[in-house]
Amino acid sequence: MTTVDYTALSATIASLTEGETDTVSLMATLACEIHHADARFDWTGFYRVTEPGLLKIGPYQGGHGCLVIPFARGVCGACARTGEAQIVEDVEAFPGHIACSSSTRSELVLPVRNAAGALLGVLDIDSDRSGAFDRADAEALQAILNATFADAS
Repeated sequence: MTTVDYTALSATIASLTEGETDTVSLMATLACEIHHADARFDWTGFYRVTEPGLLKIGPYQGGHGCLVIPFARGVCGACARTGEAQIVEDVEAFPGHIACSSSTRSELVLPVRNAAGALLGVLDIDSDRSGAFDRADAEALQAILNATFADAS
């Protein structure tokens, strides 16, 4: 299922973000590069931790996203709450799914942490295709996030 050349994507992102530590700048660059890496990615963006238990929209590519997501709700909230990747083949079957877009069929959400382990936010990728994401996508993208945000402020 994975069609992205994650090695090339990782190298491109590393080159574009070298020396950058600003979290929003990093998120904006990654949202753009990841979104355009694969046609499966219909909405690609970040939700930032802005206060305990609350995510607010950050840089993204695609249509409008939800502005605020509590940790207690949705796929993004589940990722923020548990710190674990969420690979959802059918968003309609996910308890408490928040429908920010009616076209979303599947979703991949990954935690974004700095080197100290602080949760900065989550990367949310939506697809208008069912079952669009797999473990290989999650692992490759998590490695990119870990490398990119290690020195984020």
